[in-house]
Amino acid sequence: MQKIILYTIIIAISLVTKAVAQEKNFEQQAKEIASNIETITTEEKNALKKEIEAIDLQVKEGKISAEKGQELKLKIAEKRAKNIETKVAIEEAKLAQLVKDKVDGKIAGSEETSKRGGTTIILGGNKNDSIGKDRTEINLGSMKIYNGEKEKSERKSKRTTSQFVFAFGLNNVITEGENLEDSDYRVWGSHFYEWGVTYNSRILKNNNLLHAKYGLSLMYNNLRPTDNRYFVKNGDQTDLVTSTVKLDDSRFRNVYLTAPLHLEFDFTPKKLSKDGTKTYFRTHESVRLGIGGYGGVRIKSKQILKYEIDDVKIKEKQKGDFNVSEFTYGLSAYLGYGQTSLYVKYDLNPMFKNNNIDQNNVSLGIRFDFN
Repeated sequence: MQKIILYTIIIAISLVTKAVAQEKNFEQQAKEIASNIETITTEEKNALKKEIEAIDLQVKEGKISAEKGQELKLKIAEKRAKNIETKVAIEEAKLAQLVKDKVDGKIAGSEETSKRGGTTIILGGNKNDSIGKDRTEINLGSMKIYNGEKEKSERKSKRTTSQFVFAFGLNNVITEGENLEDSDYRVWGSHFYEWGVTYNSRILKNNNLLHAKYGLSLMYNNLRPTDNRYFVKNGDQTDLVTSTVKLDDSRFRNVYLTAPLHLEFDFTPKKLSKDGTKTYFRTHESVRLGIGGYGGVRIKSKQILKYEIDDVKIKEKQKGDFNVSEFTYGLSAYLGYGQTSLYVKYDLNPMFKNNNIDQNNVSLGIRFDFN
């Protein structure tokens, strides 16, 4: 899971960097060159200062004479000045070529760039519709492609829109007769992950407050037992037992395919077109509150144990049902601003079907609805 997220981020950053480099206008490139010249000068001056301080220290400690120190200072000052001259000359050559390309019409200014065709790639949310008449915007977060600002404005104002949802945070269980402080699972070591696709439908035609939010999600609930313990299936009971070897890691994971359903209150105000003749209803641009629940089926359960015997590191994966409930259902809610929310969910069904004491999964984390 973590590797998939990391690879996705790396690919996204690579694409964004490439797109930005291709779409830079004259003003942006000129500012970048000016910044490079300033950085070169500052770095060389700071290096010269440190070298002079080192020479002064040698003179003070009597390692070299004052005359020798002065001679060394002059040499390194000349060296640093030459470095500045050489490096700045390279940047000045870049600037000269940039001006030439601008005169020849090979590079657009800031106003020209916004009007002409091209492609912009963004990772997260972007509320600005002014992407240019003939430009294409690829939104990696919401997995959408907009061809021109008119299409983007119309699609984002539809009565039903779609979002890519990703959530993560802390995971634990509420045990009958106990509180979280006495939990059998590590508070900061137990996590949940969720991702999926949702649809958001405005309930009232001319009012933006109430929305129905529904879709499909994959939920990963991970638990890490405390006190060197792991799960053992004993008939129709599943018990936490102490391991006879020292466990470097003990992790229990349940994966579910669920269908979440929420009533969402979205306080995004309506917008008017430039000529004031058309009303647009947007979502995910202000305070949002969602209240509802979910239901689904268990896809798999797996226990991962890591330990070491005779200097041999062992990673053991155990798959089975572990008497975990085949179906899951519960309550969930989120509160946030824009596309980011605080998210909580609670399973109404016990995690294990037949255990004498019920344990219900509970999660608290951050949720992103990339619109």
